[in-house]
Amino acid sequence: MPITGEMLIGATAVRGTDKPIRAIEAATGQPMEPAFGGGGAADVDRACALAWAAFDTYRETTPDIRADFLEACAQAIMDIGDELITRAMAESGLPRGRLEGERGRTVGQLRLFAKEVREGSYLTARIDPAMPDRAPLPRPDLRLRMIPLGPVAVFGASNFPLAFSVAGGDTASALAAGCPVVVKAHSAHPGTSELVGRAIQGAVKAAGLPEGVFSMLFGSGQVVGQGLVADPRIKAVGFTGSRAGGTALMRTAAARPEPIPVYAEMSSINPVFLLPRAMATRAAAMGKAFVGSLTLGAGQFCTNPGLVLALEGPELDSFLASATEALGGAPAQTMLTPGILSAYQTGVSHLAGNNRVRKVASGQLATASTQGEAALFETTAAHFMEDPALSEEVFGAASLVIRCPDVETMLRLAEGLEGQLTATIQMEEGDIEMARKLLPVLERRVGRILVNGYPTGVEVSHAMVHGGPYPSTADGRSTSVGTLAITRFLRPVCYQDMPEGLLPPALRDGNPMGLWRRVDGVLGQDQ
Repeated sequence: MPITGEMLIGATAVRGTDKPIRAIEAATGQPMEPAFGGGGAADVDRACALAWAAFDTYRETTPDIRADFLEACAQAIMDIGDELITRAMAESGLPRGRLEGERGRTVGQLRLFAKEVREGSYLTARIDPAMPDRAPLPRPDLRLRMIPLGPVAVFGASNFPLAFSVAGGDTASALAAGCPVVVKAHSAHPGTSELVGRAIQGAVKAAGLPEGVFSMLFGSGQVVGQGLVADPRIKAVGFTGSRAGGTALMRTAAARPEPIPVYAEMSSINPVFLLPRAMATRAAAMGKAFVGSLTLGAGQFCTNPGLVLALEGPELDSFLASATEALGGAPAQTMLTPGILSAYQTGVSHLAGNNRVRKVASGQLATASTQGEAALFETTAAHFMEDPALSEEVFGAASLVIRCPDVETMLRLAEGLEGQLTATIQMEEGDIEMARKLLPVLERRVGRILVNGYPTGVEVSHAMVHGGPYPSTADGRSTSVGTLAITRFLRPVCYQDMPEGLLPPALRDGNPMGLWRRVDGVLGQDQ
């Protein structure tokens, strides 16, 4: 499939006339062909108009039609073949195995959402039958279902060129909900984005769906991104990126005459708590395993363990000695973009230059200008509480260890943390009581709590939560991974005394769709 550098607006391919974008080969720092023309205001308007025109038709497609479409998108992505992997490798610097796994995750979540659509419980169908003889007042017939919000603007992420990009979780969950999608492709991997975008565009056509179900735009400035969020036909936003970028979109969305939700995943340092019995039992093993998680993918995961809290003592020294040895064997790794590398180096330099912080260990030296070196630092609990800058995310393979004088200090530090995507507890049976005290604090602070694992790696499943209180995400009530993500793009509608012929199939007598429904408060499938 040739890469042309064109945007995809509905069924057409369009050459953008704004400032061109070129992918940068991650390993060499050299620009790649072709150039991708950036979109302008007219392109945003056209894509949003098509999405709005498609909405009412697409949202009422049958479960089978929509599920078949999602599965067709998955197969079309697989059918691109090795060209997709090799282009993504060049644009991101990520290894083949990682990208093949990411492709599997991308198509897997599309297929998982297809199953969710067919199963139908996301509609939350509820029926309260009329009670005309109830005293002192009769009850009307009340029926509820969830409906799609409307067209969704999705922003591709830099660190997952497939799974959080054009056909990633935000796109999959929005399409599953019945929402047309307009994607702003990430400038770090435009060729990868075009290949995937054309696969989805072809699946839309093959399914006989309105062309506005999917569009994809490029843009290097704010015209496309801010224009999408401001357009009145866009009803929700999915974003993965920096806190600055996410909050800028949130301000735009809130300033609209009709404000809309922005589901932004932004920043997280994902604290790891090393409890005393675990440290006494396996401190050295934890040090090695921690470094494996820290350096995975050059640390370019939103769940990277950027903070470690442990009690002062010989066990912590053992943990640090083991981590130092493991980090010393960790090669420098190519980072996704020059901008991400520069921001990482700046963050590491700020930590290294902070007189409250001591550098504990480094990874191997870079052998190319595109590589980042892993780094581990330590500080005291008192210094951490004195300097808010120490709790800021450094996106990459850097982490800060906090030496805590006692359990109460560790709990106080946990209470003072910002909202996070994850928190990890390393514990043994003898740590149960301490963990019991820590748990309610973490429940208020994070979206996912792990025990005796490490946070990198997010399973796509029904029970997964990839979200958390602000600023890890804009809305801690939601997740961007797993089937619960579909609820972000739905809202409830109640039908009162609606004639049977006007009711949506999900709410009709006899349950023609075979859904699980709550009828007069009782959940069942045979009513």
